[in-house]
Amino acid sequence: MIKFGDRSGIFGVYKPKGISSFGVIARLKRVLQIKKIGHAGTLDPLACGVLVIAVGREATKQIAEQVQKEKEYIAVIRLGQTSTTDDEEGEKTINDIKTETKISEIESVIKKFIGEISQIPPAFSAIKIGGKRAYKMAREGKEVIMQARPALVKEIEILDYVWPHLKLRIVTGPGVYIRSLARDIGQELGVGGYMADLERTRVGDFTKDEALDLEKIVSGQVNVF
Repeated sequence: MIKFGDRSGIFGVYKPKGISSFGVIARLKRVLQIKKIGHAGTLDPLACGVLVIAVGREATKQIAEQVQKEKEYIAVIRLGQTSTTDDEEGEKTINDIKTETKISEIESVIKKFIGEISQIPPAFSAIKIGGKRAYKMAREGKEVIMQARPALVKEIEILDYVWPHLKLRIVTGPGVYIRSLARDIGQELGVGGYMADLERTRVGDFTKDEALDLEKIVSGQVNVF
């Protein structure tokens, strides 16, 4: 924890699946009785893991620094299918795959995604287009054209592979969409793919092992300060 005073600081919370990052903030506001609370690096409701929280005016001023720090993820890519949202939530298209992708092919392909890459964010994302969130436009059935942007992927390690599920450890710089990475790896392999599961294990120095349990904070079992 980075402390700025008795009721001000920055700390990591483990966000469970099924709740949005904004939902985490709303719950913390109620239990901590503090209005000035923010977070760094949004996690989708389907994802879990480390969410960096800033409480108090002085801490929220510093939260932008945390967004720029290195992040580590454990991701599972479902090969052989695509999704309209690039994750488990969307409508799936099953591709006609004649042969299972070999591990040697995967090893060759992921090398192309390490380093400075160009990435198109998911249409179902919080990026603003003309002042409106892209995901809101997409849900309204409007055409959403996302522009490619530079992204830094520092490491990709294969942890496990049993067709059609590929488990990776990924270390990134700021602004990388793991959903887009899953989609693009599947496309490069020629079989399609989407992000089936995601856990963020680290943001800068804030790790999964040291992150506070949200339910324990809410129930009063853990005191933040």
